Amino acid sequence: MNRLEPQFRIGLATVAMLGLLLLWDASGQDLALARLSGGAAGFALRENWLLSGLMHQGGRLLAWLLVLLLSLGLWWPRGFLRQLPWSARLQLVLSCWLAVLTVSLLKGASATSCPWDLREFGGVAQYLPHWSGFWRGDGGGGHCFPAGHASSGFAFVGGYFALRDSAPRLARRWLLAALAAGLLLGLGQQLRGAHFMSHTLWSGALCWLSAWALDLVWRAWARRRAVAVAAA
Repeated sequence: MNRLEPQFRIGLATVAMLGLLLLWDASGQDLALARLSGGAAGFALRENWLLSGLMHQGGRLLAWLLVLLLSLGLWWPRGFLRQLPWSARLQLVLSCWLAVLTVSLLKGASATSCPWDLREFGGVAQYLPHWSGFWRGDGGGGHCFPAGHASSGFAFVGGYFALRDSAPRLARRWLLAALAAGLLLGLGQQLRGAHFMSHTLWSGALCWLSAWALDLVWRAWARRRAVAVAAA
């Protein structure tokens, strides 16, 4: 049971997270939040230098730089990476790529448009629930759900799973930092009219789910290998 307890707690937290997300979707508060920064003339902060330049472009570059450094750490570990076995470092890197790939593939398949594309905010699209974008269009440009930019921060939540055995305190801090980064980047895009809050929240959930799925596979593979070595 002790071995299952961490996964049980993670499972409960995941179910609670998904439940809250579904409640948010049902609340219909996406538009209400978007109206705080946008109107018939569009979004005044769409081209704001801080949100568009520093947070959008700069945040993306910083995320890719971190992924590059983590990838190099597979062979030349520095700092906290020295505390981790090679398999954990590989899991950390793969979890980042898997999260980005998951969000990117879903975003590419979705016809859901961004808030600034909606008629209410000076665009041409009609407002539809974001999940409906996978089987019908809204008349806009689409490819806006889930939030791609927020995943630049959320993609690193997989570090929690890779670190929690070797460095549990660091794992918790890493998770909080990744969640904060994703929410901050998502808020910046929200103010610009690039995404609804649900786009950001589902991006975080998908990154978490992909990282947990990878961790389950990783641990199952490690147990199988340990059994094979013991039997040899």
